[in-house]
Order: sequence, then structure tokens, then C-alpha cells
Amino acid sequence: MGQCCTAGSRTFVQSKIYDEFVERSIEKANSRIIGDPFDLTTEHGPQIDDIQYKQVLRYIDIGKSEGAKMVTGGGRYGKKGFYIQPTVFKDVQDDMTIAKEEIFGPVMQILKFDTMEEVCERANKTQYGLAASIFTKDIDKALTLVKNIQSGTVWVNCYNVLDAAAPFGGYKMSGLGRELGDR
Repeated sequence: MGQCCTAGSRTFVQSKIYDEFVERSIEKANSRIIGDPFDLTTEHGPQIDDIQYKQVLRYIDIGKSEGAKMVTGGGRYGKKGFYIQPTVFKDVQDDMTIAKEEIFGPVMQILKFDTMEEVCERANKTQYGLAASIFTKDIDKALTLVKNIQSGTVWVNCYNVLDAAAPFGGYKMSGLGRELGDR
């Protein structure tokens, strides 16, 4: 609701549906119910503290300064607490800070891709690899990506569906401490 260790940020969208996806993402972001995380109707709570609140706002400023186009959000929500408006960036490039670092806040970066090979290579070009999700009607595409994306968990047509009894961990910098190990 506020922060989550598997909070997805980078969203790769196929070129042919990119513009429509951006518009729908703006609508979804603007309709989210922001408020008390103990209220069951709340979809989006506050950041954990002032440090994280300022860090997320800093990432938003960096995104704008590096040329990503902020299409909604980007500021404080309300007059008290550590609430940030759901924020959506489009025209994000792989070398931008917001596409490379983990923000842990309500900031979505939408990146355009053309081919399966391209998206797989770009998705893996990160120092992290905790979680990924694939949304598609094509099971062959889904299975190809599941097999090739370097991520501890890869969901298909859902996100953040977890079972506490299942092993959980990641790759690269997201794999430290996996399964109680040192790597």
C-alpha cells in the first residue's frame, strides 16, 4: 500500500500499444485511492518516513531533469503525512537514473520496446533482479520471457502474488541473503 520490496517501477510496453498504455496508466494513477493504510479501501499509503519521502521526490526531480516526461503526479499528496501522488513518466530511456535505480515509491517509468529479444536484453540490464511480471495473451511469449529474464520471481498476468511458504529471493544485488545464504 505504501512501500513494498517488490514494488515494480520499470514497465516495458510494446511500441504498438505504448500510447494507449500511457493514457490508461495516467487514468489509473489519477483514480487510485490514497489514504490511511489501515483503511481497507486504500490502495496507496504513505512513505515510511521523511527520509524515504524526500528520496522519492528526489528521484522524481532527477527523472524530469534527465528528460523523462512526467505525465501525472510528481508531488506531495495532501497537507500532512508522507504521501506522494502516484507519478507516471513516459519517454524513459534505459540510461536514466529512474530506470536504473530502485525508487520504492509510487513512481512508474514506461519504456517502449519493439521485439522480444530487445525487451529481454533490456530487462536484464540492471543490477537488480528480485521480481518481474509479464502481461500477455501469448503463452509462448510469456514462457520465453520467464525462461530468459533474470529475476527471482516472474509472474505471468498478475503481480505481487506471494505465498509465505514458497522460497523467495532474487538475482544480482537482489539476491544477497537469499535462502539465508550470503549470496
